[in-house]
Amino acid sequence: EIFGLGPTVNYAELVKQGATIVDVRSKGEYSDGHIKGSINIPVDTLSNSLNKLKGKDKPIITCCASGMRSAQAKNILKANGFLQVHNGGGWMSLQNKIS
Repeated sequence: EIFGLGPTVNYAELVKQGATIVDVRSKGEYSDGHIKGSINIPVDTLSNSLNKLKGKDKPIITCCASGMRSAQAKNILKANGFLQVHNGGGWMSLQNKIS
């Protein structure tokens, strides 16, 4: 757990269960390509956009370009009471894990 090697997350299963994929890259980055069905909330506007997310008990997967901003987004969501937040890392590798 210390090294981030906690239980491995089955992202495909989370998506099947209705997880929301939140892409926290900029609008420009998002428009250049993203995971189908994901929603774009740039990390710098996330704290003010929490109302766009369904419920605090629903699974959420954050993603960005490399995993840095999505880790930040996960922390923001956790701090705001969201219970099931997973850092999916870079959106391209996440897409491979869920398809």
